Amino acid sequence: MRAAYASSSKPDAPLSALTVDDRLDPDPPDGWVTVDVRASSLNHHEIWSLRGVGLPADRLPMILGCDAAGVDPEGNEVVLHSVVPDPKDPRGYSLLSERHPGTLAERVAVPAGNLVAKPAGMSFLDAACVPTAWLTAYHMLVTRGRVADADAVLVQGAGGGVSTAAVVLAVALGKRVYATSREQWKRDRVAELGATAVAPGARLPERVNMVVESVGAPTFEHSMKSARPGARIVVCGATGGHLATVDLRRVFGMQLDILGSSMGTAEELAELLTLMAERDLRPVIDSTYGFSAVADAFARLHSGEVFGKVAIDHLH
Repeated sequence: MRAAYASSSKPDAPLSALTVDDRLDPDPPDGWVTVDVRASSLNHHEIWSLRGVGLPADRLPMILGCDAAGVDPEGNEVVLHSVVPDPKDPRGYSLLSERHPGTLAERVAVPAGNLVAKPAGMSFLDAACVPTAWLTAYHMLVTRGRVADADAVLVQGAGGGVSTAAVVLAVALGKRVYATSREQWKRDRVAELGATAVAPGARLPERVNMVVESVGAPTFEHSMKSARPGARIVVCGATGGHLATVDLRRVFGMQLDILGSSMGTAEELAELLTLMAERDLRPVIDSTYGFSAVADAFARLHSGEVFGKVAIDHLH
């Protein structure tokens, strides 16, 4: 079967570690099933894997990809939850493409419990954009950030998959949403999604109950200064740097909660897909590539000029 995989690790030139070629079909163990992939999408996780982060040399070659939608052996249209229980990992889990082959292939094997029904009205391409970025945003907002108790939310670093998902979801849930970006064109785009766009570090019209934080060091001080007493700052990444300075006086003085967050459960994925179907929410897709052009899709993601998700149509 055709697949896109990491054939080596190249910390300074990750795209040169990407190979697109034939690989063996999956041989699923007991309790796993093989899904015919109809669509997938890219995450920065794939770029980090090509750099060798979380993917040591003894696991290469490794088929990349966490996100997919497709058809199971019974003909059901499904979305894949990419979190696999893993007692060897300190997190207690690993993602597809870390220890088990990923979704950027014609077929992928997953535990049967990782299959979630695709809403009938949702395209395979839209569904394939949900399992990592949108699920991460949903888990941050609903589970960790208790957004139901909030009326105002700040999303740092709008433009990426998680941040755009957080904006769309928070707006759909009726919250006042503020979003930052260094680039004016991204601020213009995020305003079209219903948020109030602000420059990084700018003072907000009000303090917020919750912050979606994925940038890290460059924005964390602004996140704390923008928070109301008792607010939750939910952190899912640190794309701009992981060594942020934290003024502990503000943490205890304002009684702030700083919460880590990563991915979400299969049950939350089902809830999210239902919400999106009921509210007619569609993922923000930056661009779509046929599988024959998957290398171009990686180049697009790596360019840093992406707004939303890069999707892959496996039928073309």
